[in-house]
Amino acid sequence: MLYELVGFSDQFGAFNVFRYITFRTGGAIMTALLFVFLFGPALIKNLRVRQGKGQPIRADGPQRHVLEKQGTPTMGGLMILAAVFVSTLLWGNLRNPYVWVVLFVTLSYGLIGGYDDYLKVAKRTTAGFSGRIRLGLELIIAAIACAIFMSFGKEPFSTAITVPFFKDIMINFGAVFFICFGAIVIAGAGNAVNLTDGLDGLAIVPVMIASATFGVIAYLVGHATFSDYLQIHFVPGTSELMVLCGALVGSGLGFLWFNAPPAMIFMGDTGSLALGGALGAIAVAVKHELVLGIVGGLFVLEAVSVIVQVASFKLTGKRVFRMAPLHHHYEQKGWAEPTIVVRFWIIAVVLALIGLSTLKLR
Repeated sequence: MLYELVGFSDQFGAFNVFRYITFRTGGAIMTALLFVFLFGPALIKNLRVRQGKGQPIRADGPQRHVLEKQGTPTMGGLMILAAVFVSTLLWGNLRNPYVWVVLFVTLSYGLIGGYDDYLKVAKRTTAGFSGRIRLGLELIIAAIACAIFMSFGKEPFSTAITVPFFKDIMINFGAVFFICFGAIVIAGAGNAVNLTDGLDGLAIVPVMIASATFGVIAYLVGHATFSDYLQIHFVPGTSELMVLCGALVGSGLGFLWFNAPPAMIFMGDTGSLALGGALGAIAVAVKHELVLGIVGGLFVLEAVSVIVQVASFKLTGKRVFRMAPLHHHYEQKGWAEPTIVVRFWIIAVVLALIGLSTLKLR
């Protein structure tokens, strides 16, 4: 919206500042942060009244959660989503199609997660609606987004994926397999972040780290000069996603204020599924799907721990971990919650640095 003021820069030279993506990204961060600070307390109060006993806590989980987290409201992702949309619409270039596609995925996944949270609270159960239906919807939405992304470019590049650390290697999947692969990336990212969201502050900080990282990647990939210098593939238009990534960072910072231990609110599936879906969509847009597996490696570990646990128990009747996802395993081993959270944050930072190194080490 504010980007349109660039058209009046001939009359008012100060408006020229809105031409710069870096400036608008800074504005998006601050706007999203202030939005959450201003409206977060009222939302928490409202959700606490409406939800009564708050988010249902797993009875088979750590008993400390039943005692300490009972009554905490969920669906805090509403404040994150609202801040992201307001900030992006205010500071982003609304003529850029990549922005709208990522917002489409974010909102759609937020609605799916929100309905899941509603069922859990309304029925007082930790199970939402059918997992198969939920996953099917996620894949359909992601496939639509990937098909649109594909239409923005030309083959074979539009249907190919790039390989980290190699400047000249691309794997052309073809239209059908690219859409399938991209859909799995987006849906997988959404569910991986969702599985990570189990301790106060655990998921939101790695999401902010990944968002900041992909903000930098999007800016460089969408800038002809920088992409040529770094010998990475140029994807015109994707630099505008840096503004959206800034909104994710700002809203995450604001949410962390209320989600820091002891949490006043949980983001719920409303937030975690939407944030993961947004990261996955951005990764597909900038052709760095495999780098997302590095930058978001913490989310991958959490998801893999669940897959391994379920597969092991079904095949052998034995559990690999004391409890899955992985953060609960360390809880059962006696680690304090703040210790787990901070150490997982450190891992997220290290993985982000490795992911950024792929831009230069080629």
